[in-house]
Amino acid sequence: MAKENFTLLLLYFHLLSMFVSLEATMFRNFTTAPCNTIERKALVEFKDGVEDPTGLLSSWVGDNCCAWNGVVCSSTTGNIIKLHLRNLNKLSDAQFLTPGLVGNISHSLVNLKYLRYLDLSRNNFSRIQIPSFFGSLRKLKYLNLSDASFIGKVPSSLGNLSNLQYLDLSANSYIWVSDVNWVSRLSSLRYINLGYVDMSFASSTWLEAFGVLSSLEELHMQRCNLQAFPHGRLPTVNFTSLLLLHLHENNFNSSIPLWLFNITTLVDLNLANSGIQGSIPNIAFRNLCHLQNLAFSSNRINSQLTEVVGGLSECSNNSLRLLDLSNNYFWGPIPASIMKLSFLEELVLDLNDLNGTIPESIGQLKALKSLSLTGNSWEGIISEVHFHSLEDLKYFGISSTNKSLAFDLRNEWIPPFSLEDIHIAHCQVGPSFPGWLETQKELVAITLNEVAISDTIPAWIWDMSPQIELLFLYNNQLRGTVPQALRFSPVMSVVDLSFNLLEGPIPSWYNVICLWLSNNKFSGQIPENIDQAISILDLSGNSLTGNLPSSLSELKNLQILSLSDNQLSGKILVDWKGLTGLNALDLSKNNLSGRIPSTLCSIRSLTDLKLNNNNFSGKVYKSLENCTRLSMLDLAGNEFTGKIPNLIGERQLFLESVNLKANKFIGSIPEYFCHLPVLRILVLSGNNLSGSIPPCLANLTSLKSFTSYFESQLGSRPAYIEEMDLMMKGRKVEYTKTLQVVNVIDLSQNNLHGEIPEEMMNLSYLITFNLSRNQLTGKIPENIGDLKHLETLDLSCNHLSGSIPPSMSSMTFLNYLNLSHNNLSGPIPSANQFHTFSDPSIYEGNPELCGSPLPITCSMPKDKDEEAKVGDHRDDGIEMIWFYSGMALGFVVGFWSVCGTLILKKPWRHAYFRFVDRMKDNAYVFAAVNKARLLKKLKREI
Repeated sequence: MAKENFTLLLLYFHLLSMFVSLEATMFRNFTTAPCNTIERKALVEFKDGVEDPTGLLSSWVGDNCCAWNGVVCSSTTGNIIKLHLRNLNKLSDAQFLTPGLVGNISHSLVNLKYLRYLDLSRNNFSRIQIPSFFGSLRKLKYLNLSDASFIGKVPSSLGNLSNLQYLDLSANSYIWVSDVNWVSRLSSLRYINLGYVDMSFASSTWLEAFGVLSSLEELHMQRCNLQAFPHGRLPTVNFTSLLLLHLHENNFNSSIPLWLFNITTLVDLNLANSGIQGSIPNIAFRNLCHLQNLAFSSNRINSQLTEVVGGLSECSNNSLRLLDLSNNYFWGPIPASIMKLSFLEELVLDLNDLNGTIPESIGQLKALKSLSLTGNSWEGIISEVHFHSLEDLKYFGISSTNKSLAFDLRNEWIPPFSLEDIHIAHCQVGPSFPGWLETQKELVAITLNEVAISDTIPAWIWDMSPQIELLFLYNNQLRGTVPQALRFSPVMSVVDLSFNLLEGPIPSWYNVICLWLSNNKFSGQIPENIDQAISILDLSGNSLTGNLPSSLSELKNLQILSLSDNQLSGKILVDWKGLTGLNALDLSKNNLSGRIPSTLCSIRSLTDLKLNNNNFSGKVYKSLENCTRLSMLDLAGNEFTGKIPNLIGERQLFLESVNLKANKFIGSIPEYFCHLPVLRILVLSGNNLSGSIPPCLANLTSLKSFTSYFESQLGSRPAYIEEMDLMMKGRKVEYTKTLQVVNVIDLSQNNLHGEIPEEMMNLSYLITFNLSRNQLTGKIPENIGDLKHLETLDLSCNHLSGSIPPSMSSMTFLNYLNLSHNNLSGPIPSANQFHTFSDPSIYEGNPELCGSPLPITCSMPKDKDEEAKVGDHRDDGIEMIWFYSGMALGFVVGFWSVCGTLILKKPWRHAYFRFVDRMKDNAYVFAAVNKARLLKKLKREI
């Protein structure tokens, strides 16, 4: 009987508000008793305390309050028993509610002592708390204060309402419950909704308070910031009537407690996105045979799918309608026992670790309306048998991460269903366009991404355009041309045909708000008559020519414009001032010239500006002055001159990446860069910058902490993918999806001098550090090993001296190193990853370096007993040097008397020891050494 009770309960509560509203208007005139004077006065005082912009209380005039809208009186006593003041008014676009009643709630309502029903939902009582006197309305059975903009603590006096059956405080985002024990006194409660109410202070006690409510049938506590899921034996839990339990979007960070599976009356269980983790016991669902809706999506559950499907299928009377386990870590194949869930209408298994073949028994789920299997590792064949009895199917979605799933469906096949939405990605569908899709006359959304179709787009697709809301065919090998004039669905459509072989001119389509045609072979000029409704336009990676049309300034809804990697030319003559919603502008990799338009930064919403690899010139002082919300600025590969303006660092507090390489900037590096709190990429290479490296770059806090990487879900389509060309590991790399975790400082190919600031070694999450081809001097900082996450280090072509710091051996992530053409000396480290740096060119041009991989070995004393012999050998080498110096100057005797003691000092000794070791294989040097030895003998004799 549980599922029947649940259906009736939902119907009851869903229609109750509507019924009472009708009752308030249809039956108020049938009240025979006169309106109670005290209660009428209470309503008048309530009306005087609020503003009523929608006229909800406009009928509240005259003596007979029982005839007022929203008021219901007892037909016998005339007392007010119901007050239905829910705000139902909407704006003209029918999308948003008007404020409704605004202001304070008069305490006079406490005089409505016979009130059984009170609905103040969807009004705007901001800046006030829920009145505590509501707890004095002892006869209340129904109280709805949802979405009414209350603030503050929920009064515990509500626990006095022992007759209350329905309580809804949801969607009041600024109220909280600190002590939930008052709920346990609501002994008659059947329905409670605390969604969006902050209950973090009651995380450890909520279950104990609710668990004693044996009459409770619906418990809604979604997004309540609950952070504890009580485990173990809880004797106070007495959910003997509970049909619905919604705890989704909390932060339990816990496994599912076993007591939950003992609530055998449950019909609807929703724990989606609630921090659930771990495995599910293999017998857990055998007790929940009344379940109709089960939602565990977006958690961290790691179980075999059989544990869920197998348990549910063992129920002889199972009536499951919805099974949503998406975005977890379920593994294994879909069990053939899925066919036993014969009432299943929605099966959602997206984004798991499922694998194997799709069982043909899935085609026997006659009630199935939605089948979603994307983002798993499927293999094998999808045949007509898989759809044999799916007559009610409206949505079908599947993708395979390993691309090992193929479709074997005849073109002339007539499916038993009529789809509205199809989503197939990363499978083998082609090479021809699936002909059976033409039978699907109700389609409004078509996604066939990366399915190996190498064909033309059939005419019937374009014939359906008036009903199409989504058309995604990207990353195939579609060829041919597209119709020049089409009108898509009036509800506005999104179309993605990017990464194909389509050609011809750019079409002019209407009712398309998002259009991706990038990476095709389209040619000609950008059309003047682009639909002004468009918000995303991506024509990058084609062969478009000509100037930017001035009509772009008429696209007032434009948010993203990407025209990169074409052959566009001329100056930018677009007036950008009217494009107030533009977020990303990418004009890179064209032949555009002139200056940056002064109106460009009148767009205060602009976050991404890419003008790199064009022929822009001049100074950029004023052009970027008002672009105060930029997160990406790429001006690389142009002819910009002058100093880098301070305003780039002074006013762009949101900048994450700056690329100014390969221009003609002069002057020093502005210290304003040091104060950018989120800067992760700073590329100033290939300019004429001078001066020293600002030590304050050590203040770049975003290079001192870990940056999370959020990968797009498989098959999803980001509106705009940030892209930047960077020098990494000695070669140019184009970063796209992973750009968000790239941390780079590249100051190479300038005229910078001075030392490498030791302070910058605290940038522990720096990944690439390139200071090559400058005039830097001094030593490599000894603490460079603190750059623990560094992968690329290029200090080549400078004047650095000293030894390679031993701390570099601790940089275990380092996989590219270039120290060539400096004045470094001493042994090359050999520990850890230095074993992998086997290319001698890494160290070439440092004549005093020794050790592998260079052919010059370092002389090292083997033990203390041999130290005297080694010392004699080194003394011989030193004397050789001084011998030739003395011969050149003609002061042989003076050399021995003055310098004989100096060479015994350690700095001199080590320098000449290295010299002798490096030259010992040279026959000429051996001869010189022999002469020095003879001279030494002669000195002793004298």
